[in-house]
Amino acid sequence: MSHSSFRGWRGAATSAALLLLLNGAHAAPFSKTTERSKQKAAAEVERAGLQQKLSALKKDIGKTESAKDDAADTLAESEQAISDANRSLRDLAQEQGDTNTKLQQLAVEHDKLAATVAQQKQQLAKLLRDQYVAGNEDRIKLLLSGDNPNRINRDLQMMSYVSQAQARLLDALRANLKAVEVNQAEAQNAKDELQEIAAEEMEQKARLEQEKTRRANLLASLSKKLVAQRKEAGNVERDEQRLTGLVDKLGKLIQEQAIAAAAEKKRQEQLAVARAKAEAEAKAKADAEARALAKAKAAVEAERQRLAKANAGKSGAIKPAPSKPDTIDADQPKVAQQPPPKPPEPLKPAPREEEPAKAAAKPADIALAPAVPSGAPFVSLKGQLRAPVSGKIAAKFGTKRGDGPSWKGVFIRTGEGAEIRSVASGKVIFSDWLRGFGNMIIVDHGGQYWSIYGNCESLLKRVGDVVKPGDSIASAGNSGGNEESGLYFELRHQGTAFDPAGWVKF
Repeated sequence: MSHSSFRGWRGAATSAALLLLLNGAHAAPFSKTTERSKQKAAAEVERAGLQQKLSALKKDIGKTESAKDDAADTLAESEQAISDANRSLRDLAQEQGDTNTKLQQLAVEHDKLAATVAQQKQQLAKLLRDQYVAGNEDRIKLLLSGDNPNRINRDLQMMSYVSQAQARLLDALRANLKAVEVNQAEAQNAKDELQEIAAEEMEQKARLEQEKTRRANLLASLSKKLVAQRKEAGNVERDEQRLTGLVDKLGKLIQEQAIAAAAEKKRQEQLAVARAKAEAEAKAKADAEARALAKAKAAVEAERQRLAKANAGKSGAIKPAPSKPDTIDADQPKVAQQPPPKPPEPLKPAPREEEPAKAAAKPADIALAPAVPSGAPFVSLKGQLRAPVSGKIAAKFGTKRGDGPSWKGVFIRTGEGAEIRSVASGKVIFSDWLRGFGNMIIVDHGGQYWSIYGNCESLLKRVGDVVKPGDSIASAGNSGGNEESGLYFELRHQGTAFDPAGWVKF
């Protein structure tokens, strides 16, 4: 093969390899299983355990009641479905905004990567072209050319530099092409998520309209029965007893979970102390062995030097030191050598019998406790809390409810769909439908202070969600068979309702 044909063949092979490298980045198929789907499935699994406990708690509260034909119960399923659909639409709108933002960021990143890749392609093309024009003689021919050895060495060094530059440029190009591929995969995943969100939004909107129509029809057919049942003092008392029972049982559940969380924290602390102690002991042992070995080596070296001086004095000449200081001749005194220190063994978990007998608490078991809200303690916010919703107070704390008991909270009349906001930071410990109060949400603010929001149209937060002051947690309505649209609001301390007027700026 002639030098020119060899040069052309090598250039064509390099170009073909480069084309394969550049085109290979676009061959990988995109997976249709989005990260959003995986995260959503995991969240649903985690939420299921806690929801099962709360459902059992609700069932336990209502099992002693004899009333089975309460008209409000007929509305329960429809009102819960409306709440779920509205919450899903709100969550989907938030997801859509976040995904669009991510997509824009990926587009900017893609443009930067594309510009970098284009520049690197130009550099590589120029490098290959210059190498082709220069002849691209290989090292074997250069060595066998019989030329000046200095020139050969210089040319070989230059060829090495060129090869290294090519390798670095190709590595950088591969890395950027891989980054482009990852960027395209993430962008495609974001687009797939947007399609999922759009499909879910359409589904939820259709479901919402269907449930609203269904509830309107039920209200029309049950209107007379609802009016009659609301006037019965016994029903009002049972509603209050039901809420009090729920509050008491939630308090006990939170206390149990707080004890379990404290036990788990103590167990982790004990494990950390045991682990630190084991590491300290292992380090001390290794240090002691290292010191013993160093001492033994020093003794051997001192003895070797002493013998060397003694031999030099006898022979009149100093013998060269042996190459290995630790080597001892057969006629020299034997000095016991210490074995090299062993590396510290990997830490093993503490024996099962030393661990607390109680099993570690699962995430679903400690979802309600401990409630550690951020910011100032709730008790210090007295008189500074903002109203949970804009509207007119139609019923005040302590006033009589017709022939029934007194109001344990306030009823704020407002338009359907008005935003209800948390009065302080805390954690949602209940978000469900309860007879007499419809869709209801309870927030634990710490220090055994709770706020209760009833008769909501939609519940926008789930159990375990942490909220800040002013966060939107629900929308006002007339669920639970209430005549007027609005919000029933309570404040409780240690399970007992107290007048919110001195705490909230209505």
